[in-house]
Amino acid sequence: MKKIEAIIKPFKLDEVKEALHEIGVSGITVTEAKGFGRQKGHTELYRGAEYVVDFLPKVKLEVIVSDGIAERVVEAIAAAAQTGRIGDGKIFVSPIESALRIRTGEKDDDAI
Repeated sequence: MKKIEAIIKPFKLDEVKEALHEIGVSGITVTEAKGFGRQKGHTELYRGAEYVVDFLPKVKLEVIVSDGIAERVVEAIAAAAQTGRIGDGKIFVSPIESALRIRTGEKDDDAI
């Protein structure tokens, strides 16, 4: 099993969710996040005063999938989240040792 974490722009969430649904991913966890990468934020003008926006709004998706579809999931997220501009985000893939569905006691692939 693999855990795929994606940090994306908030307005791309619906497109990514649809792309994951199309390849059969049944569950995702979404968290609102703030952060910055190489772009280091930007400056904005508000009522004539300039201020720095260090942390940009992002969305963090987490999905656990079987090894067999992990690459397709990464490709689907990347294609749906891409705008071609700075700040599109990142995708991280990590191995998962074990999973347990609390309600039924199912383990590993059966639990996801």
